Amino acid sequence: MSDSLGELAAKRSLVVAGLMSGTSADGVDVAIVRIDWPRSRERGQGRGPASQVRPAVTTLATGGFPYPPRLRREVFELFSPATGTVDRVCRMNALLGEAFAGALLSLCRTSRIGIGRIDLVGSHGQTIHHLPPGRRGGAGKTGSTLQIGEPCVIAQRTGCTVVADFRPRDLAAGGQGAPLVPLADWVLLGSDRINRAVQNIGGIANVTYLRAGCGLSDVRAFDTGPGNMIIDRLAWHATAGRLGYDRDGRLARAGKVNPQLLGQLMRHPYLGRRPPKTTGREEFGVDFADRLWAARRRAGLSGHDLLATATAFTAASIAGAYRRFLGRVDQAILCGGGARNPLLVEMLRGQLPGTELLDMATLGIDPDAKEAISFAILAAYTIRSLPGNVPSATGARLPVVLGKIVPGNSSSR
Repeated sequence: MSDSLGELAAKRSLVVAGLMSGTSADGVDVAIVRIDWPRSRERGQGRGPASQVRPAVTTLATGGFPYPPRLRREVFELFSPATGTVDRVCRMNALLGEAFAGALLSLCRTSRIGIGRIDLVGSHGQTIHHLPPGRRGGAGKTGSTLQIGEPCVIAQRTGCTVVADFRPRDLAAGGQGAPLVPLADWVLLGSDRINRAVQNIGGIANVTYLRAGCGLSDVRAFDTGPGNMIIDRLAWHATAGRLGYDRDGRLARAGKVNPQLLGQLMRHPYLGRRPPKTTGREEFGVDFADRLWAARRRAGLSGHDLLATATAFTAASIAGAYRRFLGRVDQAILCGGGARNPLLVEMLRGQLPGTELLDMATLGIDPDAKEAISFAILAAYTIRSLPGNVPSATGARLPVVLGKIVPGNSSSR
């Protein structure tokens, strides 16, 4: 067996791999980082959420590994109750475990970081369904969520101890199960001088608000609403399936924003709901986009016009969340696929006068790997028995240690 759990917990320096596949389900992002715990605080000491421990994080390697087209299609079929049958979920749980393990092993080879150097793996998995408390179809007061990508397969193929399935413990504590990245945002980007919003624009857009000098218990975070999922689906419609996203916003730039439709979209009830809150493809996914596409002819809109309006919807919903729910924002740090859409960034800049917009890369963090880095950090907190959720962000009743641990086996390395 690899290092015992007690030995891992006692290490001041850990090499940790984070594995992540987001709501866009386009592949596995991998990050290998070194996490150094401060000498001044030993494990279990300190006060407040997550004991207010802030380790130093150094990125060693990052990489993205797209799902093969057929595998991605099969993953998307799991999102619908009509096609996500129990046998398919069972099979894909194992196959995605292989995909996640293969992605890590590939990055180890290309970066020349031997798998034997990896102390720990944090795997978010692939979300199939997310029903937080209060969501229609949810499991009463507890809520439910399902991420697949079997961690036992990852542990067996790599020999590494794996922490996975982070969200259910927060749900059990009365939270939304999301967002879970605020702890990592605080570790990586907290500032004593600058009020920062860390804005991820993935399939769904989410923000972490870091007031200057804030402690972890002061952090606010929530899903602002739509990110790229609606835009991606409309691009697929507009190109008869040739494109899965609007590269550089070119399709939307060829159209015009329809103010009437934008106003209607901005009245979506989710946008006015007070945090803590979370959303997903169940509200702003394929079904939502397909309804927009079907209605465009009645509204006299071209496909390009609809894409322009959907892009403006993402920008306006993010800016609206800032005005409603955040304090002063000096800097908005952008990451996720939407940060690479120049039109979306232009629209967001126009909506946020007085706020400096920065790509996360300018701060030395790979924006494509940021969520993978986040789950590496969360795994390190778990192995030290430190809480990883932020109740002010998720709505949980108390801080809790997240995830399930699968011990590694050195004979598999």
